[in-house]
Amino acid sequence: MTLLRRLSFGIIAGLPGGAIVAVVTDPLWIPWAAHSVVLGAVLGLLFGDHRQSSGSAFSVGLLIGLLAWVTWTLTLAPALDGEKPSWTIAVAVARFPELVGAALFGATAGLAFHALSVWRPPRPAPQRAKPHVVIVGGGFGGVGAARELDRRVGRGLDAHVTLISDSNFLLFTPLLVGVASSTVEARHVSAPVRAGLGHASFLHGRVASIDPQTRNAYVSAGRDGMLRVPYDHLVLAVGAVPHFFDLPGVGEHAFPMKSVEDATRLRNQVLGALERADLEPDPAEQARLLTFVVAGGGFAGTELVAELFDLVHDVLHFYPRLHGLRPRLVIVHAGERLLPELSPTLGLYAQRKLGGRGIEFRLGARVAKATAEDITLDSGETIPTRTLAWTAGNRPNPLVRQLTQGPLAVDASMQVPGVPGLWALGDCARIPDPVAGVYPPTAQHAIREGKAVARNIAAVLGGRRPVPFRFGGLGVLVSLGHRTAAGEIGGRRVSGFLAWVLWRSVYLSKLPSVEKRLRVLADWTLDLVFPRDIALSAKGDHHA
Repeated sequence: MTLLRRLSFGIIAGLPGGAIVAVVTDPLWIPWAAHSVVLGAVLGLLFGDHRQSSGSAFSVGLLIGLLAWVTWTLTLAPALDGEKPSWTIAVAVARFPELVGAALFGATAGLAFHALSVWRPPRPAPQRAKPHVVIVGGGFGGVGAARELDRRVGRGLDAHVTLISDSNFLLFTPLLVGVASSTVEARHVSAPVRAGLGHASFLHGRVASIDPQTRNAYVSAGRDGMLRVPYDHLVLAVGAVPHFFDLPGVGEHAFPMKSVEDATRLRNQVLGALERADLEPDPAEQARLLTFVVAGGGFAGTELVAELFDLVHDVLHFYPRLHGLRPRLVIVHAGERLLPELSPTLGLYAQRKLGGRGIEFRLGARVAKATAEDITLDSGETIPTRTLAWTAGNRPNPLVRQLTQGPLAVDASMQVPGVPGLWALGDCARIPDPVAGVYPPTAQHAIREGKAVARNIAAVLGGRRPVPFRFGGLGVLVSLGHRTAAGEIGGRRVSGFLAWVLWRSVYLSKLPSVEKRLRVLADWTLDLVFPRDIALSAKGDHHA
């Protein structure tokens, strides 16, 4: 903080304190105004250019007020009146009202100075002549839109593009299960966002709110307060967050699977449960520690329970005291069969494969509540467990819920009707599909939605009409562990080892850089030769 700024803040901060002094001592405005200006300026000088806490500001201000009372009231004022200064108790008692006023002045001025020094008005982005396109969200859709617009700016599109995300990397979510099951290193499934942008800007921050009326986005900027980012077009690609449906205890005890941190925590939980079970003398508690429940039987839940089964059984030989014990893996799904996204034939194939390994199913059931020691299903069944992984529900990001209760309804071009300049895609939007009703929230759709919305924004900026989004899908694949998979590609069903090779090949090719592909390929190759790593990660806690 500059000297002039400190002096200005000090003088302003002294005004309320000076008013208090006037009330207590002298009602005339000239003396208290002069008192405020002088002591406020001294306050600004003594505070220095470093930040003060509110408590420190109060204490320093109080001390300055007391020193002012001693210096002026007991010393200088009598001398100017031709009297001899005196610091006796009698004089101090007689001047006690001035002491109260000085103390109140100092404390009030200190707090006011602190408030002025930490307050930051929303800062506008630099003045710009070009249209400003802001993309909020660093997932597949947001990064896809930013890169497509970045490419078009390089080819002459007259626009300024800014991508805002609370993470500075693109997470390849299809391989997140590999992080939880110790087949892929966490760093290898994320790529730095900045490395993929040439002309676009990147802001690492969380968008706290948007104002579609004034076309401003407000970004939390830490100690600098709130950064205001004006926009001409804004793309919401913030995805979804886990939805626990307000079920008792589920939010506190379940392990979601949305981020690298989530996957690392779940991995630590599973390995930590094995470590504790190895030491546990009570058979009931040992069985509880060795029971792992996954809620949700879609793609994410099915892949997760399969990979956790492989993880637990692959590393069990490291725990000799657990030999002869059988870990339980249970999947709870509200539907009558797993994988409703696939055909009934492939869904039943997946159930046979998983059931043949001993994985238990609770179909047509839902988790009703959870504690640190068990979960209860809506049927009344209780399953003792220390580990509940949650893939059973998502809801729109809180930023979207500021605008609507559910996913944003958009038209076929991904514009929000009635809100000029606002677009949405991915998990946080309902994009109409002329065949299926609504496009599913998958990675392959989000990537293409991002590119399509970028092309549509470029069209609007060029005075052309946006076009409807159309994508039929490339097919679906799900890993079932044990080097097996199932899927539908181009209308044809595939399963078994060939589908597993195809699953790995497809996702390997979709990783965002050659470096990440080589690193993941190395992880998978080493996993074929060496046992899985059972070292607990320093990042991520665990409940067991």
